[in-house]
Amino acid sequence: MLTKEEITEWFKSLQDSICKALETEDGKGRFLEDNWVREEGGGGRTRIIQHGNVIEKGGVLFSAVHGPVPEFLSKETKLSDHQHTFYATGVSIVIHPSNPMVPIIHMNVRYFEMSNGTWWFGGGIDLTPHYVVEDDAGFFHRALKQACDNHNPTYYTEFKKWADEYFYIPHRKETRGVGGIFFDKLNSASGKSKEELFGFVKEVGNTFAPVYTSLMNRNKSKAFTEDNKQWQLLRRGRYVEFNLVYDKGTKFGLETNGRTESILMSLPETAGWQYNYTPDRGSPEEFTLSHLKKGIDRL
Repeated sequence: MLTKEEITEWFKSLQDSICKALETEDGKGRFLEDNWVREEGGGGRTRIIQHGNVIEKGGVLFSAVHGPVPEFLSKETKLSDHQHTFYATGVSIVIHPSNPMVPIIHMNVRYFEMSNGTWWFGGGIDLTPHYVVEDDAGFFHRALKQACDNHNPTYYTEFKKWADEYFYIPHRKETRGVGGIFFDKLNSASGKSKEELFGFVKEVGNTFAPVYTSLMNRNKSKAFTEDNKQWQLLRRGRYVEFNLVYDKGTKFGLETNGRTESILMSLPETAGWQYNYTPDRGSPEEFTLSHLKKGIDRL
């Protein structure tokens, strides 16, 4: 039977391999590691890269935390006995590039279990370009579809729709980016074993590095203007709005007394908000906004 210790060790190795791949592609930036301990139980390794050739700020975080099930989760899972404990482990990534032609990317893969025998896997990976490029979006989604199809032919359609719904900013009426996949609470009720579901999570995790380093490579040398940089700040502002208002991972971390610096590493170094900004008709900025919609076929 697959154990939480085996899952935890694999997540650690995933953090290692992704950091190595990002450093190699960036060519300058190096990750600094900050080990932390959670007072209630567990801890993690926060690795931050800043001011590289391509990456302005990014984080690749591993954590494994445990303790009493928090009250909000007891209500969510309808536990009548509040003496249960939980264990949660995973890897979370957000990369903010310097060049506005390189997209922001996020990934999270995680495992959760409780002392009453409940367990599940969750995760997601999505791309947030400052400027939508259909070829890049297609490349990204085809890689995710292949990863999904290797485990279940229905996963991509189901999890893409879930991502469109999850990575959505209701007060802006726009998606955060061009989507990706999102899944949560995958357990034996899905008809697959823990080992099979972990195999899928591992494939999603292993898809990150080759896909994103390719996107870095094809876009990092593109020219940009000061207007492009200002637009980048506005798009980063949308990213901040989503993460602070709607993101479940941010809420979970803060409500379980996680390490604040690590939880908020997903925020960019700089962002901007301009009152009532309207892009010029026919501009790349207008094109981008028109493609931040749910349900677009990105393949």
